[in-house]
Amino acid sequence: AAAGRLLVVPADGSHWLSMKEVADVLSQKGHEVVVVAPEVSLHIKPSKNFVMKMYSVPYTEEEMERDF
Repeated sequence: AAAGRLLVVPADGSHWLSMKEVADVLSQKGHEVVVVAPEVSLHIKPSKNFVMKMYSVPYTEEEMERDF
């Protein structure tokens, strides 16, 4: 993060909820933050504060919610 660029690959759930706040603050302080996440997740959603790169997964949102 000292160079001003940060790549974040979060796990869904409480891990992300804590990390999102850090990513938001770093972005607001001028760091370039890129979040890499699955296209289907429970909590990881796009934000105006960072760039979101999504990758495809072999399940739908309905399947994920059913399994949880």
